[in-house]
Amino acid sequence: MASGYDLILKGGTAVTPMGIAQTDIAVSEGRIARIGDLGSSDAAEIFDASGLHLLPGVIDTQVHFREPGLEHKEDLASGTAAAALGGVVAIFEMPNTKPSTLTTDDLEDKFERAAGRAWVDHAFFVGAAEENAQKLGVLERHPGCSGVKIFMGSSTGSLLVEDDEAIRKVLRNGTRRVAVHAEDEKRLRERFALVRDGAEPAMHPVWRDEETALRATQRLIALARETGRRAHVLHITTAEEVPLLAANKDLITMEVTPQHLTLAAPDCYERLGTYAQMNPPIREARHREALWDAVRQGIVDVVGSDHAPHTAEEKAADYPATPSGMPGVQTLLPLLLDHMAAGRLTLERLVDLTSAGAQRIYGIAGKGRLAVGYDADITVVDLKARREITRDWLAAKCGWSPFEGITVTGWPIATIIRGHTVMRDGSLLGEPLGQRVRFVETLG
Repeated sequence: MASGYDLILKGGTAVTPMGIAQTDIAVSEGRIARIGDLGSSDAAEIFDASGLHLLPGVIDTQVHFREPGLEHKEDLASGTAAAALGGVVAIFEMPNTKPSTLTTDDLEDKFERAAGRAWVDHAFFVGAAEENAQKLGVLERHPGCSGVKIFMGSSTGSLLVEDDEAIRKVLRNGTRRVAVHAEDEKRLRERFALVRDGAEPAMHPVWRDEETALRATQRLIALARETGRRAHVLHITTAEEVPLLAANKDLITMEVTPQHLTLAAPDCYERLGTYAQMNPPIREARHREALWDAVRQGIVDVVGSDHAPHTAEEKAADYPATPSGMPGVQTLLPLLLDHMAAGRLTLERLVDLTSAGAQRIYGIAGKGRLAVGYDADITVVDLKARREITRDWLAAKCGWSPFEGITVTGWPIATIIRGHTVMRDGSLLGEPLGQRVRFVETLG
């Protein structure tokens, strides 16, 4: 009998660097201690994983949990609860709260709020703004900071960094990869007349057209080349951006969301109205197919949910006075598992998009793979389970999802974070134990 194991997962099919195989995984002191046939080895806890798949813990690198300042939409407790219920072990949260996350004090305020309330591990972005541009090189290295976020369009106050000189200044201050919302603010303002006096929600991708996204991405790539700064373009939506990003993989990485891989205009606007409204918009099916081709070709680096909840009351206003965004952290993995069941991606590719890709892009320390010495972050799934996404399962404060009523194949059964089972069979267990995510470039 081996001693010192805190947890053994027995007989699951694990996705490891050596391939996919039925095996056991032993955990000691929060880290993976052994992978292989553990025979009669004992542990404080035995998890029978027979018939289940063991994935590296899913990491969602783009969420908006709204705290501080907008807690009526979401907060760190409810957002991380939704993450854990969806099989997510860690989240990166965005800076467009109230106040915006612009300083060390702002970052520490979020970590203090998360202490004892966050169900999953977490990191926070610092927002790029005119007033902190010179300090970003220091701010991005704060423990638990996931990096700098640039809003080229669709933000408010000083978080909007729209002109080339301001973006250039941000890119020159710091070395870590920056995350970017790439929409051209000048074109958005020019085209707002199309919807200003009221319009159907289906006009959203007409106002915020393909050219709006393409121009911003083109500008970002040119500025990244000029400054030698790595960048990660969030929520890509257009067929036109894909070849441009493919041609610049040495410097630029790319995210897509489950929403843009699943929904398409005009159907989504006809069915969901403003509940389908997000930035950049859900577009026609040809764009969705281009994104899937980018997944197959290996151009997409990561999938993030862009979880951005608003209340039903806020969404019920008349467009365009309605806020853009939808919840998604809890449904990210079920939707991808369903796409996998439909043959749109392999299990290996799913793992790459939800854990290994995040580790690679952001330099996460100790997460992103099932390997000895890594954090024992394990997402346990049943690939054959057929479940309906129902309102009573959702934990987000906003209380709705655009995917309610959809039956998916594949479901998260357990969420294990640093060896602790925080979710099993749809229930949260114990107390919130989330900690700061560690990054290679900020250690020591």
